[in-house]
Amino acid sequence: MKSINVGLIGTGYMGKCHALAWNAVKPVFADVPEIRLVHLGEATDELARAKAAEFGFSRASGDWRRVVEDPEVDIVSITTPNRFHAEMAIAALEAGKHVWCEKPMAPEPADAEAMLAAARASGKVAILGYNYIQNPVIRHIRRLLDEGAIGAVNHLRVEMDEDFMADAAAPFMYRHEASSGYGAIDDFGVHPLSLIHMLLGGVARVMCDMAKPYQSRKTAGDETRPVEVFDIATILMRLENGASGVIALNRAAWGRKGRLTLQIFGSEGSILYDQERMNEFRLYLTADRTTEQGFRTVLAAPHHPPYDRFIPAPGHGLGFNDLKVVECRQLVGLMLGEETTVIDFEDGIRIERTIHAMARSFREGRWVEVA
Repeated sequence: MKSINVGLIGTGYMGKCHALAWNAVKPVFADVPEIRLVHLGEATDELARAKAAEFGFSRASGDWRRVVEDPEVDIVSITTPNRFHAEMAIAALEAGKHVWCEKPMAPEPADAEAMLAAARASGKVAILGYNYIQNPVIRHIRRLLDEGAIGAVNHLRVEMDEDFMADAAAPFMYRHEASSGYGAIDDFGVHPLSLIHMLLGGVARVMCDMAKPYQSRKTAGDETRPVEVFDIATILMRLENGASGVIALNRAAWGRKGRLTLQIFGSEGSILYDQERMNEFRLYLTADRTTEQGFRTVLAAPHHPPYDRFIPAPGHGLGFNDLKVVECRQLVGLMLGEETTVIDFEDGIRIERTIHAMARSFREGRWVEVA
């Protein structure tokens, strides 16, 4: 491929993140084809033109379908709210485009399954935006687990907390509607599941409880609307490898900004990681036979690839957007036929099915097997 011609739908937080990644992937990694930002789609022509100028796209449309139909576009980045993912991704795949779609796949199980079917029928690359798995630190943790550094893993605890839903006075928004999904388990829970999938494999069965810290919120017009989703969830799980686990999720946790913690316990040690300190992890090994056993802190460094592509010195640290650049390189590699580490639609559907098993468990008050 001499060039990769990019279309982008949506220009909010994640849309800008995708644009930054497409602009940075060649300067950072060098070994990719030329990246051409061809066509940007937004809700109106005016907004599309403004964002195209900011992000560096050649063309702009107030109708996302024009992006999908553009014969010059090779791949479409989809960064719109969850409820639009299925229609856009399926249309892009049917038009012969590769797809990079933000997580999760879709609020409705049938829509997610339809996305997978479209990807299979198209033969095109279709991946989901799970950039946390691209962290060099997470990659190194996986190597340690694969090498048996902490022995057989027997228990896992994952917590994900933020406080953007913590203020009771914050207005009602689309994320409070049932059309956006279940709430914490699919808006948040997919990220822990992506890490579990990469590090330890799939989830076999779940038991889930969910809660609403606030039953209603005021709209911009000062009307009261019931909150239709759950901002808090706690899940017991059994992994396919036999290990037990717990996931705790809270979108209304005052003081937490981007906390995603892993505690992995094995027969010969433990690994601790916190996304708010994403450039380090802590390692305890029983092989350290000293009189003062304790956790060592391991800082990200050039020998944790691809950290070295960004920074030549240890301990300086990568950021959220850098992980998206790494994910972009993995996506390009997949398009070029390389073996890469991504969550494609095949892997993504397993995460989606786990989320829906959690929701079913909550409704029925029992353990549920993941299909």
